[in-house]
Order: sequence, then structure tokens, then C-alpha cells
Amino acid sequence: MKKRILCAAIASVMALSMAACGQEKAAQTPEETPAAAEKETAAGQETDEAEDGAAETESPEAEGEGGTLIVGFDQDFPPMGFVGNDGEFTGFDLALAEETAKRLGLTFTPQPIAWDSKDMELESGNIDCIWNGFTMTGREDNYTWTEPYMANTQVFVVAKDSGISSQADLAGRVVEVQIDSSAEAALKEAADLTATFGQLLTTADYNTAFMDLEQGAVDAIAMDVIVAGYQIKQRNADFVILDESLSEEEYGVGFKKGNEELRDKVQGALEEMAADGTLKRISEEWFGEDITTIGK
Repeated sequence: MKKRILCAAIASVMALSMAACGQEKAAQTPEETPAAAEKETAAGQETDEAEDGAAETESPEAEGEGGTLIVGFDQDFPPMGFVGNDGEFTGFDLALAEETAKRLGLTFTPQPIAWDSKDMELESGNIDCIWNGFTMTGREDNYTWTEPYMANTQVFVVAKDSGISSQADLAGRVVEVQIDSSAEAALKEAADLTATFGQLLTTADYNTAFMDLEQGAVDAIAMDVIVAGYQIKQRNADFVILDESLSEEEYGVGFKKGNEELRDKVQGALEEMAADGTLKRISEEWFGEDITTIGK
């Protein structure tokens, strides 16, 4: 009996010993195959390198397609920038900007802004430039500018039957101007003239000013001659522009102070458009004649 028990115990010990050896061998298998481990590591590195290579291949293409030209403009300032009958943004300046963006390989993005907030929009980076009948005169040191691409004057618009034929006739009259506009700046420089007005009002946009003039709420509007001529033609209204101008000025594209890199690219595109006749063609489409000044 004792002999049987002893044999059974020995058999159990041998079985446990064999199991332990098997587990130890299984645990040592990765260490016993370093070549396979190195092969697996190399394969992983090749996969990572392939993925990195694919990313590097895609990067230049993505970079080329990702640039934008965000143009800040007043959407109530026809014909330079406004909302067309189809609900889309349009205008002479926007046409120039879109063609410029195309030539530079950038995506054109028109961004309507409140005109009196234009500096904040530019400083914050919400827009890349201000391009909307933007007068350089008096603002030369406030922005980085392109060369002027159009000449302009500030004038007064009145009703044809108003009896107003000169600036002297504005004495005692109600005059309206867009807030923070070049015309408002010109009026501030003409203190002797504005002192004769019965009242000087400001408005957010010239569409409102023309409605006020049509309704007789104001007697005259001080504004850009280019915009005035377009508004009168489009409205088929009995308005006239006084011969006496308030001031002379030039239009340019304004960039954040110091952004000469983008300015130079836009300037180059405009000069190219002037040379190949594109600037002339767009001007004739909007004004019936070439009134641009680049290259002349």
C-alpha cells in the first residue's frame, strides 16, 4: 500500500515538472527568435515611413489648394461691392479681387463688413485686405497700400429741381454722408463749408442716403463721384452731381501695416492685368470706359 502511494506521488511530481518546463519554454519563445522580432520591427518602421512619405507627398498639394484671399468690403457700396439681384456678392472691385486671387492661386472669399469696423476686422485677421473703393488720400500712413488703381473725387448729389447748383447753395440745407467715409473726412477738412449747413447727418450706407434724398428727408449727399454716377443711373432718378468737387483722391487696396508680402503679390497681379488688358476689360464692363490708372 505504501509502495502504491509513493509511486503516485512521484508521478504527480513528474507531471508538474513537465508542465512547468512547457510554460517556461513558451515564455522564452520571443527571446529565442530575435530575427523574427527584428523583422517585425523593421516592417513596422517601413509602414510608418510609407505613411510619412504619403503625408509628405500630399502636403504640397494641400498647401497649394489651401490659400485664401479674404477681401473686406461694404456690401452696400455699388458698383464697387454690393449684393446683386441674384443674391450674390458682385461689383467692380470684387471682380478685380477675384481675378487677382485666381492668378495668385488663392481662393477668393468676399467678406462683407461694417465700414466703421474695417480697422478692427483687418487688425484681428478676419480679413486680409480692404478692397472697396478705399480711398488712400489721408490714410497713407495707416495701411500698407498697393499703387492707386483708380482716381476719384468727392462730390455732392442733389435733386435736379432742388434749386441747388453750387456748394454755396447748400447753406441752411440738410446734408448726409456715410459714417467713417472719405466724404466725411473731406467734410471735416472743409469746416468753413460745413458750418453753413443747416444740419450734417451720417448714415450707415449710401443706399439709405439715396432713399432719404428721394423722400426729401435730406437735401444733398456727399459721396464718391464714381458711386454717385452709378447710383443715379441704376435708379433712373432725377438727381444731379454738382460740378464743384469737395476733394480729389485715389483708390488703392489696403493691407494691415507691414504686410508687404501679400501687398506685393496683389500689386504684381494688378500690373499683369493692366498689361494684358484685363483691367481695361473689367472697367469697361462696369463703367463703359477704362477709368483705371495702373500703367498709364
